[in-house]
Amino acid sequence: MKTRQLGRSGLSVSELGLGCMGLSYGYGPATSTADAVRLIRAAFEHGITFFDTAEAYGLFINESVVGEALKPMRDQVVIATKFGFREGDTGKGLDSRPERIRQVADEALQRLRTDRIDLLYQHRVDPQVPMEDVAGTVKELIREGKVKHFGLSEAGIDSIRRAHAVQPVAALQSEYSLWWREPEKEILPLLEELGIGFVPFSPLGKGFLTGAINERTSFGATDFRNTVPRFAPEARQANRALVDVLAGIAARKQVTSAQLALAWLLAQKPWIVPIPGTTKLHRLEENAGAAAVVLSPKDLKDIEAAVSSVPVQGARYSADRQKLVGR
Repeated sequence: MKTRQLGRSGLSVSELGLGCMGLSYGYGPATSTADAVRLIRAAFEHGITFFDTAEAYGLFINESVVGEALKPMRDQVVIATKFGFREGDTGKGLDSRPERIRQVADEALQRLRTDRIDLLYQHRVDPQVPMEDVAGTVKELIREGKVKHFGLSEAGIDSIRRAHAVQPVAALQSEYSLWWREPEKEILPLLEELGIGFVPFSPLGKGFLTGAINERTSFGATDFRNTVPRFAPEARQANRALVDVLAGIAARKQVTSAQLALAWLLAQKPWIVPIPGTTKLHRLEENAGAAAVVLSPKDLKDIEAAVSSVPVQGARYSADRQKLVGR
């Protein structure tokens, strides 16, 4: 697998990363530690060197699993984690006070079994704490050697500019995929201007773009897709048309729908690094295979025409989650 630079930060990572959230949070019961460690190490064997976690993913469990899995190859990988929620709990509101950022960094270093965090993101913008204070605190952590690079997640253009003016932002992490293209309007041009890399999460539309989900699919009680309007049964039924047209293009290319969706993202900008997540080894192998898929200008034109012909139904977040985005 090739590597990519995240903007002008000098941070080099594999062109596909691994989003580790789903191993312990968001999509149902946590994967056992042994299975999660095996999957993360398998990702490394497939050339993936960029791993994404957060204190909020299962209340500290995820960082511990990632730390255990990557300890033997720590100097060969890039680990990203996040601060920003009160007590690390997404249900308790935001907290990016400088003292909290420092606490999170110190505790993450312990759980990750490392002496530095390669990329530390603010998980969501906290309107109660000036962005200059947030960026300034991370700048101090970088000066102290505890952190290497600063990132933002789901931030809006004003916050990105304000943060970048204090401490250069290496990467923005936000949702981007063939069924959520909002970043193309303002975010991608700004990132190009400032030399900031882009790390799309949910590059497979939270599983929908793989074709494995339809209107009859039932999610577990703790699966957060139950709260997402785009995953309501009627929306899934309507959005199936998008999956079907993409599947046709994928079949002609002799690749899977997931590989097509990831290859499309890789083709958008050389500083985009998607982080698909999975709990299954065969899906990991399938996703990694996307790095070898080359899309011609005609392929990209066909995909654009197909996507433009199918308007996606449903909001990507519930109203309360949407309040945390784009500030």
